Amino acid sequence: MHVPDHFLNDPTSATTAVVSLAAVGYAAYRAREDLTPRRVALTAATTGFVFAVQMLNYPVASGTSGHLMGGALAAALVGPWLGMLSVTLVLLVQALVFADGGLTALGTNVLLMAVVGTLVGWAATRGVLRLTRGRGAAGAAGVGAFVSVPASAAVFAGFFAVGGTVPVPVGELVGQMLSVHTVIGLGEALITAGVVGLVLAVAPGVAAVEGPARSAANGPLVPDAVASPGAAVSPGAVRRAVLALGSGALLAAVVVSSFAAATPDGLEATAESVGFADAARDHAFAGMPLADYGEAGGIFVGVAGLVGVALAVALTAGLLTAGLRATTHRRAATSPSA
Repeated sequence: MHVPDHFLNDPTSATTAVVSLAAVGYAAYRAREDLTPRRVALTAATTGFVFAVQMLNYPVASGTSGHLMGGALAAALVGPWLGMLSVTLVLLVQALVFADGGLTALGTNVLLMAVVGTLVGWAATRGVLRLTRGRGAAGAAGVGAFVSVPASAAVFAGFFAVGGTVPVPVGELVGQMLSVHTVIGLGEALITAGVVGLVLAVAPGVAAVEGPARSAANGPLVPDAVASPGAAVSPGAVRRAVLALGSGALLAAVVVSSFAAATPDGLEATAESVGFADAARDHAFAGMPLADYGEAGGIFVGVAGLVGVALAVALTAGLLTAGLRATTHRRAATSPSA
């Protein structure tokens, strides 16, 4: 659901950019106290994995495909605040390096996928865990992922109804967006549940979703927000989680990306059906070698995917490490013994 430039008018795009900036800034503020070297590593691996799997469009109907948004998955692995930052960095790399998602629409895409997708997915996951008394964390994350996709689609439809650059029948727009993205949400749910289940199996105690699962099962033994990998989680468990996510990212980006569906995704198909596809403007970086994941420069998609995963991981690790150092220095400066 990467919105291109000029689907929305300038005031609407500017508004979504401001809201997204505020939301991501708040997420960074909330995440800073939870940062540890292990969480930095896990979040970097999560970012690389989400980037890679977003390259894999899967068919959902004749002439239509979908791809992972990743907000619910990131939240289940590292919590909602780091998850929001993780998906935001994926979208930033996609927009600036691969011409995927418009530049003026970057705030819109962050709001739809990183903010709405992550927070709705996390809220739904926690709700399911309360109903099941903490059982089935992977399945709960899958339900959260399923709910997050049509929720984001509905928000886009609302934005377009208010600030779309082309007049369209609003009822038809909402119906098309919700119907196709409900089906796409099934794929999102399966991927999310599978990945979270794998991480739970190979690295118990690492995934953030285990925090509310234990709270729902046993009472408030841990904070209801996230389970933070710390002293109680072995370094080996974190390494296994990072290895699993890293291996999956490389497999998806380098190998499986060549077999991704080439049909329009849910938003593109809706735009063609409802009649606003021609409103999109070409991306400012459309002529760059890595645009369209290497297609513009004749670069093999697997090589482009490898570059993208490396950039996503490096950017996440660098920014979060800088944040961790700043937090550590601040704590040292304000401690009574300083």
